[in-house]
Amino acid sequence: MTGPITFAVPKGRILDEALPLMARAGVVPEAGFHDKGDRRLAFECEGGDFRVIRVRAFDVATFVAHGAAQAGIVGADVIDEFDYSDLYAPVDLGIGYCRLSVAEPVAGGASIDGSTHVRVATKYPNLTRRHFEARGVQAECVKLNGAMEIAPALGLAGRIVDLVSSGQTLKDNGLVETGTIMEITARLVVNRAALKTDPRVSALVERFREITS
Repeated sequence: MTGPITFAVPKGRILDEALPLMARAGVVPEAGFHDKGDRRLAFECEGGDFRVIRVRAFDVATFVAHGAAQAGIVGADVIDEFDYSDLYAPVDLGIGYCRLSVAEPVAGGASIDGSTHVRVATKYPNLTRRHFEARGVQAECVKLNGAMEIAPALGLAGRIVDLVSSGQTLKDNGLVETGTIMEITARLVVNRAALKTDPRVSALVERFREITS
C-alpha cells in the first residue's frame, strides 16, 4: 500500500461527465490534465493520493483488470465485451447514457429471418456474436475501430453494431437501427485484488456510492 492509487479514465465524452464526480470523490487531476497541448498520459492529482491515466476506453478495462491501475471509469459496453474476471464494477455512475445497437441500410437491408449467417462490422465482436447466437444466427464479425457507418455502403458488411446516442450519425449515413443489444451507462470499476488488499480502494468505492445515491 505504497504510492498513489492509479485511476484510469477514458478519453472523450464520458470523461467530461465524469470529472465533476471524480472531484467530489477526491480525485482531482493537476492543471496539465486539462491542457489540450499536454501529451502526457499520466498526471498527478491534488493531495497526492491518486494518479490519473488517460487512455482509450477499451484500455481502461485492461489496465484495471490486470492491476496496472487499481480503479477507473468505463462504459458497461466495455465491461461486458471483455468480461474480465478480475474486474469489478460496484457503482453505476449514471452518466454516459447511450446504447449498443444493430443497424443496417434503410434501403435493401436483409432480414435475419431464416438466415443462419450474417457479416457484421463492429468493435464489439464478443457482444455481437452473443447477441446473434441467442437468435440462432452465426455472426461473422469484421473488427473495425471506427468509421463503422460506412461499412455497409462499401460492401464490407451488411450490418453494423455500434454505440448510438441520438442516432443522427446513422441517419446521415443511410442506416437505421434494427435492434438494441444493451443500454449503457458508465461505471466505476476496480481491480478485485486491490479492493481486498488496499483499504483506500474500498474507501473510494464508498465515496462514489455516496455521491451517486
